[in-house]
Amino acid sequence: MRHRPPLADPALHHPNAMPKPSPRVRVHAPARLHLGFIDISGTFGRRFGSIGVAIDDIATRLSLWPSREPRAAGPSAEKALAILEKIEAALSLPGSATVEIESAIPEHVGLGSGTQMALALGSAIIRAYGLPLTPRDLAPLIERGARSGIGLASFEQGGLIVDGGRGPETLSPPVVARLPVPEDWRFILVFDSRGQGLHGKQEIDAFQTLPPFPEQDAARLSHLILMQTLPALAEQRLETFGAGIAEIQRSVGDYFAPAQGGRFTSPGVAAALDWLATQGAVGIGQSSWGPTGFCLVASEPEARRLAAAAANRNIAAHLDFRIARPRNRGADVTLAIAASEPASLQA
Repeated sequence: MRHRPPLADPALHHPNAMPKPSPRVRVHAPARLHLGFIDISGTFGRRFGSIGVAIDDIATRLSLWPSREPRAAGPSAEKALAILEKIEAALSLPGSATVEIESAIPEHVGLGSGTQMALALGSAIIRAYGLPLTPRDLAPLIERGARSGIGLASFEQGGLIVDGGRGPETLSPPVVARLPVPEDWRFILVFDSRGQGLHGKQEIDAFQTLPPFPEQDAARLSHLILMQTLPALAEQRLETFGAGIAEIQRSVGDYFAPAQGGRFTSPGVAAALDWLATQGAVGIGQSSWGPTGFCLVASEPEARRLAAAAANRNIAAHLDFRIARPRNRGADVTLAIAASEPASLQA
């Protein structure tokens, strides 16, 4: 039987139960790379299952405090307002919140922007209103983690994560493995400014129209993750780990190719990654529906050298190369007391 998380004490929902003095909550929510699904069709009884990793240097950063009406300023403010309204309805809040967004993960490029924004706002509201909930309690109430648990686990604890997918009674995919990523390793991210990955109705339609994921491929990926990818990471063997990630990506990319136009959404990203592989980069792949691609190298100097060289090639006209560190901790959620609202958000 499913068990919904308990909501706050009814006293907190009284119309006069606005927190005083008004607390300001600051959140830093890291982006994530979705490295692939394991058993999309549930051939062994659980659908999806994912592997992914939290990254630093790209994040949603915001400040929030209680208010009578929802207000937002900064990048992705419109999305933030829609999420605030959903959270208000789910938690029966006595008021709403004002949010000031310093930075937002780019939308629909494969970095988990929607989940991180929702969890950042939800966690800030939980802290500001003193509600006895965790981000994992909140996620199903605001419809996050419907397929993958990587975004939620990245927010909770960071590192390299494997989730166990969805069974018949699953609310949020459970974390079945979590390992730290060596601090020296660096991801090179390849962005294509000309497009976005599938999202919304297009994403739902793709999952509904693609054929069943072959059982033998699900078994092979499970074996690959358990007996190559995770042990290689535990032993900090970059090339072996990267080879495992690349093989997962080839299998999943070929499965999704009919929906996204090829193994990679962006031919330009694919070409850039092909070249980076010839220069020694490993773990070649695309995060989620893309178009953002990624690869992995052993150090910051090597990442800077390869990113600069790739940016100077003819194929890079519409591409942007960024370096990201692995993040081995979850989101930062801190509490302070707001003296006054910024002028830009005063009514």
